[in-house]
Amino acid sequence: MVRYVKIKVRITSESTGVVEAELFDDLSPNTFRKIVEALPFEGVARRWGDEVYFEIPVHVPEENAVEIVEKGTVAYWPPGHSLCIFWGPTPASRHPDEIRPASPVNVVGRVLGDPTVFSRVKYGERIRVERAE
Repeated sequence: MVRYVKIKVRITSESTGVVEAELFDDLSPNTFRKIVEALPFEGVARRWGDEVYFEIPVHVPEENAVEIVEKGTVAYWPPGHSLCIFWGPTPASRHPDEIRPASPVNVVGRVLGDPTVFSRVKYGERIRVERAE
């Protein structure tokens, strides 16, 4: 029997306050492991449509990478060494219901609750990710 690992994290910024998310290892186990080992970390927010992303101290290649994600997805973007949070269409999306990253991402989690809260995040704002107790 395969056992998947899940951990809860807090994602905090001035604009959003504390947002809980769940990271899991069933889709990209090596990426998940490297991210968990790097916790806690902070980054500087960038926006790309309805996506916020920020560089983190993790460098891994594509791992079961996908080109389309769901609302609330937390993923790692290998070219930018960044953690991404998606809540709606990006400039790469081909229609309003599609959420398409700039290039394939390794899915590592999901936001618990309403991910549209990240629409408040401003470019250059600091975002911190830490393990929830």
